[in-house]
Amino acid sequence: MATLRALLRRGLRPAYLGSRGLGHWPIRSLATTSSRGSTGYLNRLHEDQQPLVQGEPQKPHIITSAIPGPKTKAGLDHLDQLQDTRAAFIMTDLDKSIGNFVADLDGNTYLDVFCQIASLPLGYNSKALIDAASSPEMIQMLVNRPALGVQPHSTWARALEQSVMSMAPKGMTQVFTAMCGTCSNETAYKAAFMYHQRQKRGGAPISTEELSTCMKNVGPGSPDLAIMSFHGGFHGRLFGSLSTTYTKPLHKADIPAFSKWVSSPFPDLRYPLEKHQTENDKEEARCLALAEDKMKHAKTPIAALIVEPIQSEGGDNHASPRFFQGLRDLTKKYGILMIVDEVQTGVGPTGHFWAHEAWNLTTPPDIVTFSKKFQAAGWFHRPEIRPDAPYRNFNTWLGDPVRIIQAKTILDEIKKKDLVRNAAVTGAYLKKELHSIESKYPGVISAVRGQGTFMAFDLPSPQERDVFVSRLKSAGVIAGGCGPQSIRLRPMLVFQKRHADIFLDAVERVASQH
Repeated sequence: MATLRALLRRGLRPAYLGSRGLGHWPIRSLATTSSRGSTGYLNRLHEDQQPLVQGEPQKPHIITSAIPGPKTKAGLDHLDQLQDTRAAFIMTDLDKSIGNFVADLDGNTYLDVFCQIASLPLGYNSKALIDAASSPEMIQMLVNRPALGVQPHSTWARALEQSVMSMAPKGMTQVFTAMCGTCSNETAYKAAFMYHQRQKRGGAPISTEELSTCMKNVGPGSPDLAIMSFHGGFHGRLFGSLSTTYTKPLHKADIPAFSKWVSSPFPDLRYPLEKHQTENDKEEARCLALAEDKMKHAKTPIAALIVEPIQSEGGDNHASPRFFQGLRDLTKKYGILMIVDEVQTGVGPTGHFWAHEAWNLTTPPDIVTFSKKFQAAGWFHRPEIRPDAPYRNFNTWLGDPVRIIQAKTILDEIKKKDLVRNAAVTGAYLKKELHSIESKYPGVISAVRGQGTFMAFDLPSPQERDVFVSRLKSAGVIAGGCGPQSIRLRPMLVFQKRHADIFLDAVERVASQH
């Protein structure tokens, strides 16, 4: 069989690239190809870790000759008559999925390290979450969903205290609950704008002129203000969040943008970080200087800056604590709020509950947004960022009590099973072994990087990355792409060394065929 690179050089589309995108690598060839100098990952024992999930399969099980199989393709075709399925790569059989393993309609079982786009903390069919779902409290909230802004129920304050607020980042005493990560960022931007204008007015009430002109969408009531973000950042696909997103052009095309908003370069570091400290320090200093120049000479006042601890969709781009401290110093210097977008990094996967904890900032951020692994969404803030009147940051639901009950359950499991430490320990093992594979196949895998189990590595090109992801799937592992040519891992918090071994074995087998 011709190698992937030979096929790409000849401009051919390999047979395993199906009509729904990547996904038709012949599984038999993966199973029979010998792995050069195999490290025997599947034979390793890890007596230092007891299983966190009972009843999981020992390994993936692929039974169809191509992926997606016939039943999955039929299911997706049926759904496509009602809803766009072009982004879908499998159809899940939740009845047969458990823990770190997900099943499709054809009976294939995969190790899932993509985790529903980084959003499943406890794995499939978590017993703790199933028990919570059958509780009287959950049932009551399901059948009596409240409009929390006008009629909060009697247990709402306690529910917040026992869930998200119990893990509020340093300096944060209040929370705004929302529906998803994108709307968390959107409403945080609104709060930043209102805070900025209130400071500008010196605490005076909104003027009659402002109230009248805002109804015409002109100043001074509708002021020219900006949010600053970074090249490679991803903060959502709604209007404001999309104007701060700089990943794939297709996300932004055809959509009106806030053209006066500001973007600045994010450090383009070399990996491994510890071997390139001098050049990386220079790169971070360059980016901080450019950021300050944009703040200092902004024609449109910048109300807030938003940054991810790790640029996730943009390619798992990292920066040092020194860089983020530099940003914090600049935001304080120029009177700009600092928003940390922890939608993807928050709730434990980096080995810290909040990734920005590792920065040890001299002063906390002003706002921290969250979603995904908490299942609930929203943003933490200080009291003075609360709007000066009701209904100004508002919608019907203002979050969902059901999700807060889930968040409490997730948090209880994280504490009970020490899952943040598990991410740190398992991640250290995984990173070490990925570096070993990287050294074994230097022309295939590069730039291994990560914190905890929040990890990524690069392939030589976008096309080769996409095919590598497809081959992993045929080997029984679901991973995801990010950035131009990276593969990202976003496993559950119950992902352990034995699961890492399954992933590492698949990576090594696929790399050996490259």
